[in-house]
Amino acid sequence: MATCEVCGNDYWMAFEVRTASGATHTFDCFECAIHKMAPICEHCQIKIVGHGVEVSGRFFCCAHCARAVEGEQGAEIRDTVGARPA
Repeated sequence: MATCEVCGNDYWMAFEVRTASGATHTFDCFECAIHKMAPICEHCQIKIVGHGVEVSGRFFCCAHCARAVEGEQGAEIRDTVGARPA
């Protein structure tokens, strides 16, 4: 068994997440993994669980939040839900 680094639960179905930098984290559920690892939107402060957008090294949950904060560069950001490539 392994112990979740967020809640301390010792669980037989715990899993590891390895990051691009080589760090390894152990969690007992996705909720704990999200709590520890998900970036936070710089506009509305929610955890970014989906794709989100990045503008100038800053993370946002959606195009609306990016446009609200990032001015000219943010104005170019569009959500792609429902959009189909040509």
